[in-house]
Amino acid sequence: MLVGKRSIAGRFFTLLVFLQGALIVTGGAVRVTGSGLGCPTWPECTPGSYTPVPNQAEGQVHAWIEFGNRLLTFVLLITALAVLILSVRITKAVTAKNRVRFLAALQILGILGQGLLGGITVLADLHPLPVAGHLILSIFLVSGAISLRYEVVGLQQEKPTGLVQFLLPIYIWLTLSVIVIGTVVTGSGPHAGDEKAQRFGINARVISWLHADVVIALLILSALLYLIIRQSGSKILKKRMGIFLIIALGQGSIGYIQYFTGLPEALVAAHLLGATLVWGAAWSLIKVADSGYRLQRLTT
Repeated sequence: MLVGKRSIAGRFFTLLVFLQGALIVTGGAVRVTGSGLGCPTWPECTPGSYTPVPNQAEGQVHAWIEFGNRLLTFVLLITALAVLILSVRITKAVTAKNRVRFLAALQILGILGQGLLGGITVLADLHPLPVAGHLILSIFLVSGAISLRYEVVGLQQEKPTGLVQFLLPIYIWLTLSVIVIGTVVTGSGPHAGDEKAQRFGINARVISWLHADVVIALLILSALLYLIIRQSGSKILKKRMGIFLIIALGQGSIGYIQYFTGLPEALVAAHLLGATLVWGAAWSLIKVADSGYRLQRLTT
């Protein structure tokens, strides 16, 4: 019976990771369709109604795209609550139980924070700072959800060699820098959530070039890490770094194509999905190399 509970728990923890990533993608859909003010107030969608109303000035499509993103936050919160309950029930005899419960509680706090930040974003008429903060908070929540899942379902780990261990922190911070600068690029360009939304006021071409330069630096470092890891014989790390390189190269290609084709909405949305996958792959690699503690597998 306990094994069955643990198997169900694994599915919920995986669902949490998926939904945290989906929130980024649906948030991207809100931005590229100009639906950021589809629900022009908060916590209501329109004054006097928590849901879109017929014939509202913002248009039904924009209203329901924005409202759908809000609904996903509630689904995430329910999932996170289920994960917290499961964490308490299945980790009673596990050494890392306090860590698991702490990570689960952080997910709930983070999701509530997302709701408040979303409200601030709307009430501030999509000021680029809370908009960018919305994505960055989601990135950290994805990290927490991945860590939480690995705590429960287990993870094969390999201790990196000295040089790899030195370069990995630079690698993860560089990856985060790429994403943060990417939010500034978006907040300086045409897809800021609404045609009338305030931008950062930075030259879009200059910040795009900076973003591209940091991406190139990340790709060079990742390729170097791959070669060093391959030479060291670390099979798991090599596989994870190979996956990251494939995703990162694909993401970089999308970025260059969208830049030279005038930022079409479909490619911008694909780029946001790619950013989520890049960060997920990078964080997963870091967890593989995390030799500070040993994850216990509960699903077997």
